Amino acid sequence: MAATEPPAGHRRLALVYRGPASLPGCPEAVAGLLASAPWGLDVRFTGPDETCPLSAESLSRAVLYAQPGGGTLAAAWRTLRRQRRTIRDFVHGGGRYLGFCLGGYLAGVTPGFGLLPGDTDQYIRSPGATVHDEGNTLVQVTWRGRPRTVFFQDGPLFVLEENADARILATYDNGSPAALVTRFGSGPVAVTGPHPEATDDWYTDHDLQVQHTLDLALDLVEAVMQG
Repeated sequence: MAATEPPAGHRRLALVYRGPASLPGCPEAVAGLLASAPWGLDVRFTGPDETCPLSAESLSRAVLYAQPGGGTLAAAWRTLRRQRRTIRDFVHGGGRYLGFCLGGYLAGVTPGFGLLPGDTDQYIRSPGATVHDEGNTLVQVTWRGRPRTVFFQDGPLFVLEENADARILATYDNGSPAALVTRFGSGPVAVTGPHPEATDDWYTDHDLQVQHTLDLALDLVEAVMQG
């Protein structure tokens, strides 16, 4: 799909979280994805050890905040729970939220930032799941009607309220939502359970066949930028 340019003079800063609520390689993959997207984004890391802190002031200059993959939800929430209101205010006021795997879980509410019209759950625990453990593996999804194989590590599915205003981009083989775009207040929210942003080394490090899914990751970015 051709990208639609943002209005002239619109902020172009994109902040990618990097810190204890992420794992090495995850923020860098998201930053590389955003830098390659046709939006002219100025991509910077934000977090406790970065020159750009995760704060309302930093977010006020940004057009997008990205939450990459990481460790467990419980540990990440202990780190990020104090930022809940800051991130909710940013998105509600028109900022964009982009979440990958753990970032998808954190968009939910139990626990999380509460940005979705519903919540999240573990795909591996759902009826009919084709993956049953928390290890690094591949998962089959249907993305915009096409079957694709994507890197996966205990990612969420999305549980939507009845009549929720959300556009499902991808589903797992059991039919549950694997990627979607919605809104929280005035801000677009795009989340994915699998990792379409995964770079080749993610696969080779775990003896998995390399899948080229950058087009899916760019589609997710496109969805949140168009909002």
